[in-house]
Amino acid sequence: MERYNWKILNRQQVGAFTEYFVKMELTMFGFQVYTTEVDDRGIDFVARMDRGPFLEIQVKSLRDSKYMFAQKDKFPIEENVFLALGILAQGHPPELYLIPSLAWKDCKERESNAFVDRDYEGLKSKPEWGINVAKKNMKELAQYTFTKTIEQLSRRSDQRR
Repeated sequence: MERYNWKILNRQQVGAFTEYFVKMELTMFGFQVYTTEVDDRGIDFVARMDRGPFLEIQVKSLRDSKYMFAQKDKFPIEENVFLALGILAQGHPPELYLIPSLAWKDCKERESNAFVDRDYEGLKSKPEWGINVAKKNMKELAQYTFTKTIEQLSRRSDQRR
């Protein structure tokens, strides 16, 4: 039996797995994790290291698709708001990214290929922040691997003490 057989999980199971996996990884790095009772605001949980600021985290996972989005009304561009992205490639362990919402700030002006700002004016779809997870964009995304972002947050926390 293949260990990382993501095909056997339904959409809800994939989302739950990724959310729990992110929580456990944060815990292993010394974060305190607090789960929300109701997920009606787009934030899946909050976390903090030591006595540092609380981080609001929205979790998304990709398995087959190469595009992920978060609705703008539920994912504000603010310093302590993060998107945890789990990429679940068949037969491979999850790849985790922890992306600050500020990565989308001015993405149109920067002409980012990975980070997308879509407003859909005059259409039914709600405005969204997106990520194009294509091979050509992985270099831009690589700066936000889970470990790299955690290291930056740890340094920031150490500087505040």
